[in-house]
Amino acid sequence: MDQAEKLRNVIKVKNQKPVSRARVITVTSGKGGVGKSNVTVNMAVQLSKLGKSVIIFDADLGLANVEVMFGAIPKYNVSDLIYQGKGIKDIITPGPMDIGFVSGGSGILGMNNLSKDQISYLVHCLGELDEMADIILVDTGAGIADSVLEFVLASPEVLLVSTLDPSSLTDAYSLLKVLYRNPNFLKNGPKVDIIANRVHSEAEGRMVYDKLNVVVSQFLKGEINYLGMVPQDALLERAVRQQKPVSLNSPNAKSAKAFEVLASNLLNHTNEQFVMRRGFGQLLASFINR
Repeated sequence: MDQAEKLRNVIKVKNQKPVSRARVITVTSGKGGVGKSNVTVNMAVQLSKLGKSVIIFDADLGLANVEVMFGAIPKYNVSDLIYQGKGIKDIITPGPMDIGFVSGGSGILGMNNLSKDQISYLVHCLGELDEMADIILVDTGAGIADSVLEFVLASPEVLLVSTLDPSSLTDAYSLLKVLYRNPNFLKNGPKVDIIANRVHSEAEGRMVYDKLNVVVSQFLKGEINYLGMVPQDALLERAVRQQKPVSLNSPNAKSAKAFEVLASNLLNHTNEQFVMRRGFGQLLASFINR
């Protein structure tokens, strides 16, 4: 079987649209430096502790924060699926708690330069992640770059991380404003949950949500939800320096306990229409249809 025939068969399989297993959740932020990747990694650890199998897809193409926090360097990335003939299991780097993570590399960024057959093959390969995990966390870059918006627009669930800092709130609102102006966002209606990071109390966490909710409701006629908060914590900062998730390095730290609550909230607030709508393979396939 030659490569062209293999790709044609892959497209046939993809078009059958099997029911996906994984719940896909995209973690993003309006600006860098608010702890987005830290939230992703610690949420993965806590979800794993709750019995869920988790894979992180690191789509932050400019910064390799996930691998730094896990203290592991991936040998392969998404590009190797297309150009080096690697399989999906080859590009999954093992992390703690049996959490796997996949580096996007330049594979996703270069999707516009790939042929339709190459894109279909890539979508099929990455779609296999749906059968390997209960939850796939997509860690995007920060801001409103196209590479960020594509994932946010295609994802059924979005965790938006912000601090109480005015610039963080402003940039988070800017991201939401861009989303609400996009017809694909209005049509698909992803669920957006706010996580308040680096706050000093639950009241401050609620304040982050309230400030965003007021402007989203008033000016965008939209709705966002509050998932919870993560407090400022010296033990978390120490864990970052040691390239370990605080949820493993200091499981009794106040920030680790907060991530435990967030993970529990995420599972307890499950809405089947968001969980079953589409998996990771279909998320990527939607890129082609834009």
